[in-house]
Parts: sequence; C-alpha cells; structure tokens
Amino acid sequence: MKTVRTLLLAASALLAAGMASAAAPERPTIEQLAAYPQYSSFSLSPDGKHLAALRGTGEERVIAVWETDALDKAPTLIGSNRMKIASVSFVKNDRLAVSFWQTYDLRADRLYKTFLNKLMITDLQGKTWKEPLTHPRATSRAQQLAQARSNPTVLDPLPNDPDHILVINNVGNDAGDVYRVDLRNFSAERIQMSENSVAGYVTDLEGNLRARLKQDLDGKGAYVSADFRNLETGKWEEHFRSYVKDRDQTSIIGFGRDPNIAFVASNVGQDKSAIYEYDITKRERKEILFQHKFFNANRVLINPYRSAGDGFGEILGVGYQGPRGNDVDWTLPAMRALDAGLSKALGITSENLSLTDPASGQTATIEYPSRKNYSIIDYSPDLSTVLLEVEGSATPPEYYLFRNGELTLLAKSYPDIDPRALGDTQLVYYKARDGLDIPAFLTRPNAELCGPGPWKAVVHPHGGPWSRDTMEFDWSMWVPMMASRCMAVLRPQFRGSEGWGRKLWMAGDAEWGQKMQDDKDDGAKWMIDQGIAQPGHIAIFGFSYGGYAAFAAATRPNGPFKCAIAGAGVSDIKRIWARFYTNPFFRQAQAPTVKGLSPLDKAGEITIPMMVYHGERDQTVPIEQSQWFVSAAKKSGQEVVYHELADYAHGPAWTRKIMAEQLGYIDDYLADGCGGGGL
Repeated sequence: MKTVRTLLLAASALLAAGMASAAAPERPTIEQLAAYPQYSSFSLSPDGKHLAALRGTGEERVIAVWETDALDKAPTLIGSNRMKIASVSFVKNDRLAVSFWQTYDLRADRLYKTFLNKLMITDLQGKTWKEPLTHPRATSRAQQLAQARSNPTVLDPLPNDPDHILVINNVGNDAGDVYRVDLRNFSAERIQMSENSVAGYVTDLEGNLRARLKQDLDGKGAYVSADFRNLETGKWEEHFRSYVKDRDQTSIIGFGRDPNIAFVASNVGQDKSAIYEYDITKRERKEILFQHKFFNANRVLINPYRSAGDGFGEILGVGYQGPRGNDVDWTLPAMRALDAGLSKALGITSENLSLTDPASGQTATIEYPSRKNYSIIDYSPDLSTVLLEVEGSATPPEYYLFRNGELTLLAKSYPDIDPRALGDTQLVYYKARDGLDIPAFLTRPNAELCGPGPWKAVVHPHGGPWSRDTMEFDWSMWVPMMASRCMAVLRPQFRGSEGWGRKLWMAGDAEWGQKMQDDKDDGAKWMIDQGIAQPGHIAIFGFSYGGYAAFAAATRPNGPFKCAIAGAGVSDIKRIWARFYTNPFFRQAQAPTVKGLSPLDKAGEITIPMMVYHGERDQTVPIEQSQWFVSAAKKSGQEVVYHELADYAHGPAWTRKIMAEQLGYIDDYLADGCGGGGL
C-alpha cells in the first residue's frame, strides 16, 4: 500500500483545516453546520474510469464528473436551473441516475404543500435528460398529487448489460410493475405485472426476477411471505410465511452463482437474524453462512460483474447491523488483505468495545474501530479501483480512491469544520428500572474545549420508533452542534428500537409514553450517576417519534429534564394512526403496538418549559399535531415557544437558510431559553 496523496479539490480549505489542527479546537458556526457538504454522493462507474459527485456551493449543488486517470484536471460540471439535485449515481459506464426535488403545491380537498421528486437519466456531459418511465397526463388532483410524491425506483442496474436497467413504477394503476428500460432509446418493456400485496422483488445475478415479498392476511393475522419464481414453470411459489405479531422476519437477500441457491436472512426461532443458504428446488435450508451473537446479520456482499471471470458471483463478505449499522466482515482472502492495507493507510485503529445482549444479558469485549472506519461505496470488477468513504461520529465523511495501488484523498465533505470540536462517541449500556439492558450512544464533549465533566446534557431519542441510531456521522447536525456547544448527548436505543434484536424491539409494544418513556428518564439518571451530566441541567430533544417523546416528557411530573424540544412530534396517537393505518395489513401489523399515552390529553398540565417547531410542508406528521399541543400547553402556565418553518417538510431542509434557521432555534433555546438562562 503506497502512501496517501492528496487531490486538491478544495486546496485552500484543506490547508486551512490542517493549520487549525495545531490550535485549540474551534466550535463550528451555525452557517458551517447548515452548509451543503462541499462534496457528497460520490459514485464510481462500473469500469472504474469515471467518478461523479455532488459539489455544494452556497445554495447550489452541481454534478462533477472526473476521469479517474486524470483527477488533476477540472471536472465536467452539470447543473440544473429548475430543480435541485439531491443525489447522483452511475447506472452504466456512460449514464448517470440523478434525483431531483422541488417545492410543490396542490389544492385538492385541501391545500397540499409538499415536494415533487423526479428521477432522470443523463450522459456524462449532461446533454440529454430522460425519464426512465413516463406517465400519462394526470386526470385528477389526486393523480397529480400521487405523481408528484412518487418516483420510479431502480430495482437492478443490470451491471452485465450495457444498455438496460430494471425499474419499478410507483404510481398509477400499474404501481409495483417492473419494467426493463433501454437507456439508448428509452423504450420500456413491462416484464412483471405486480399484485397489490407485493412489497418488493429480488433479482439474481443474471438480472432475472427470482424472489418477491408479499404482505397479506390469513386466519392467524398479518404476515409476510417470501416467494420464489419456479425456473421451469415461471410461476411464483411461496416458501416462507412470517407473522408480524411474532416479529418474525425472513427475507431473501441475494443469489449466488448457482441460480438455485439463495441467501436468506431470518430471525425465526431466535432473537437476531442469521444468514443461511437455501436450496430452492429442494426447499431445504443449508448451513448457516453467518451469525453474530449481538447484532442482526443482514447482507451478503457479492461480486456481480461477469467480467470478473472466476470472481463472478464470489462472496466478498457479510454484513450485520453493528454499532455503525452497516458493519462488514470480509470473508474473501483478497478482501481481507485489501482491508488490512486500507485500514493501515487510512489510520483506522481499533479499541476495546464492551457489548451486552439485551435479550440474554450476555457480555463480551471486542476490538472495534469506534472512532472512525471506512466503507466501500463502489468498485471495479477486478477490485483494482475502489471508491471509499471514511466516516465517524466526529469525522464528517471523507472520500478516497484506491487505484493501481495508490490511495488518493478526493475530498472532505466539511473541511472547514474542526472534528475535534465534535466530541467523542461511544456505545454504552445502562439498566432500565425493570432490569432491561438499554444500548445507547453517548457523545462526550471535547474536554480541551469544554473542560472536564460533568456537563450539561441532552437525551436525544431517535424517530420511528421502529428505527435506531448508529456511530456514523450525524448528517442532521443535531449531535455535532450540541456536542460542540459543550453538551453531553445520550441517544438511547429504548425499547421499541429496531435492529437490536427481537426482545428489545417487541418490549416497546403498547408502551408509548410508559416504559418506552421510562427508558429515556433512566438514561438521564444514568448520566448523572456516571458523573457525565449535571443534575438539573438535562434537556430532552427529539424529532418525529422523538418529538412525541419530548411531548410525553413534558407531561410527566418530577421528571429529570429542565426543558424539552419537540420537532415535528406526534401529540395525538389516536388521530395520527387513524390517518395512516387505512391498509388492513398495517392495521394488524403495527397499529396494535402504538398504544399508551397521547400527550395531547395532558398538554395543559405540562411541568417543564418547552420549544416546539414543525415544518409547514410536513406530510408525514401533519403540522396540526404540534399546533394542537401548543394551544393546549399554553394553558399550563409553563413557557411554550413555537416556530413554524416555511418550506420545511419532515426533513431535509429545502434551503441552507432554512437549515440554519432550524439549527439556530435549537441552539438559541438551549443557550438562552429552557425556561430562562439556558440549559
């Protein structure tokens, strides 16, 4: 492995960041945190000859395209006048898939203020733009809204076919149907007419539709079935049926060189998912390919390129939902050797990490790269060219190209932000009051910048709640902002969080505002007991479900929080789920788990001051959910601050000004508000 050289895509900024490293840590400004990353959305062409990325400057984002053998030359820049570019990726050596978005207003039964999304295909110069699928002109307001809010999805880029991709239509009478799109003349052939209950398809290495998931109901309740297409008859045949009430999950995650062998991830009969091989013809489960004692196994990484020769269809590694959420265990010897070399060249180091299984209480200590690690974004068939992303909770993403034995720094996403000011994040565990082990991510401020603890602190529950946090960089900038303002931040993986095993996930059923809320309070108490948080100086802040948790915290008497911040929170769980669970599958699958406290019922009795904010374009949690709560909470006698954000949905921010406005509200409230005098 040769030494790393630096490609000066942003030479002055990189130099300034290097000079600043010798001085004391410098906390980032709101404008720096709200800015677009200088470079993001990197992608490598399948043949390894070109790179593409988004370049952000002010409110503008453009596509930059380089030749990998001429990185010192200025890239081709592709912009957009009408819509904003959200992402870019290669689908062929000479074709880019580009996602756009823009504000969109439609008056139907009411005024819908939302966003329009569009997927387009273009060449490497941006001369020709085409939609992969076109739709007939909408004949009603409802169709207009559906078309605005839906977008075709690339199912398979067909890496061994130079001309075609597979696309799933997501709108209209043929929603769910699969099309083979010719990227030379943009003709589209429907290859699969879908059924209403089909939730997704899986292709084999030849690009054939070989598996699908279906959601349906029977006498036992809601279930997900996994079906395979019979190669001889062409008919779909059910092989597995998993019942949602049991939280069983079985999914087909890929195929090997043998089209009769599938890779299946399943947690049936156990707390966490394992990966095993499955013989489709014999309907026979083969040996376990990978299983982790503490985390769900979820991926098989396979070389899909036929031009790789003997490497075609080879298993490179397996993935699991570890602390970073996308952890990989490389199994191919060549990948293990590459991993060792890259880790050394990139300065990736490992430390002792203690793990606890919430299901069994079993513990272990492993070597793990907690501070930062790399992930492979794209690679050429022979692995001679590899595109990498280096990232950590205090390391905004950095992008590297490994080509012909040389490692090149392409760009840093936020070169002006001093990573030392962003604190240090660890995976920790604490006991809930009923003895359940709760995983959590704890971010401690930089002691050089903030002094030794205990510090002011924030409990920051995630959204979902069927979701989870990771040790990766927080693109919302909430955690980096709070840590740089000398606050310890605890992100509890409270009961109801997905990705930590069946027991922790199901423990949140029908416990909204009850045991789920106890977990947040117990996290605050744990921080005090550990000498991390200052008693009387802890806030709770969350968005979406996290906003619900902040509402709920404000209604609890004698809680540990000085104040609460609720972003886009649910205040009335009865009305929100009556709106969303019109589908009979979801009524049985998730609605029974959403029971407990409706904070709106006790909004007039809140016991702590709070700030509430909500986006006017939010179509996920309607803004009325915050308006109702604020109106009632103002009768409590507590201080209630309320902000409505124009042109903000359920994230992300439409402009950098709106992003800065949102961050500024949070920053100012914690610094000077929180009932007076700040946190």
